Amino acid sequence: MTETPAADEQGSYVIANRPYERDTRYIETRITRDGRDGYPVEPGRYRLVVSYACPWATRTIIVRRLLGLEPAISMGVCGPTHDKRSWTFDLDPGGLDPVLGIPRLQDAYFARTPGYEKGITVPAIVDVPSGAVVTNDFPQMTIDFELEWTDFHRAGAPQLYPEDLRADIDAVNKLVYRDVNNGVYRCGFAGSQEAYDAAYNQLFARLDWLSERLSGQRYLVGDTITEADVRLFTTLARFDPVYHGHFKCNREKLSEMPVLWAYARDLYQTPGFGDSTNFDHIKRHYYQVHRDINPSGIVPKGPDLSNWNTPHGRESLGGSPFGSGTAPAPR
Repeated sequence: MTETPAADEQGSYVIANRPYERDTRYIETRITRDGRDGYPVEPGRYRLVVSYACPWATRTIIVRRLLGLEPAISMGVCGPTHDKRSWTFDLDPGGLDPVLGIPRLQDAYFARTPGYEKGITVPAIVDVPSGAVVTNDFPQMTIDFELEWTDFHRAGAPQLYPEDLRADIDAVNKLVYRDVNNGVYRCGFAGSQEAYDAAYNQLFARLDWLSERLSGQRYLVGDTITEADVRLFTTLARFDPVYHGHFKCNREKLSEMPVLWAYARDLYQTPGFGDSTNFDHIKRHYYQVHRDINPSGIVPKGPDLSNWNTPHGRESLGGSPFGSGTAPAPR
């Protein structure tokens, strides 16, 4: 079993008397078809580094799988826990990523910028020849998978960011990010009662809005899965195992919100979503790493997660997951 870092080796996530503010100073270099930032689309050149614990990283895992980019972009997986220095490749033999040959993701950041002082975050895309991080700009990363890597999509890959729906997808994503994806963190890492109360109210107001929106349509935008569904799903998947208790998002569980619960199960049972979700890694990460809000590091045994495979009934709303495309091959 991987040894968990002691409490004094962990980073701090809560700042007293202040609301939580996410550091969004990402490396914004892009990998594009024309290579305008110096990194052209090239199969086999880049390695996506992720953790199944992280919702932002899980987005990239899902999109990579849905589009069939596995042969073009390899993937390295960090373990679910980390210390304040870096994510580590503790799941691999010898604790080294088998392609990059490094024990810590930090090493790839330092190869790009010696002494890199911002967050060592996943997901990150590493240029294998140089061993340096190209980007950790997760909102742009999946969009580029969808638009810049089309020459390497599998036959039957879905249109996750179709041109005619982009404005609607972007509008929904903006609200979901602010109030839900980041909103749960603003609850969990709030440094005052006032900041927590405001984040809590904003989160559940948006979840109510999403419930109303999804009560009459199967997916967030259009009749098929899009980038918007991927972004919401990774937060919903963590809601009952982590956010409800650990982050005090406890007005009700996801499983007590009928529309969102059915919607989440519909996605979970769709190839690419449930098979990219690792509840064990999710629970171990949040409860063992965030020692300033869970000092003991004890991971709760519950909840029972077998209910994710129960019938959801969302087919009656019409639409189809992949439109004119096809599902990715079973794993």
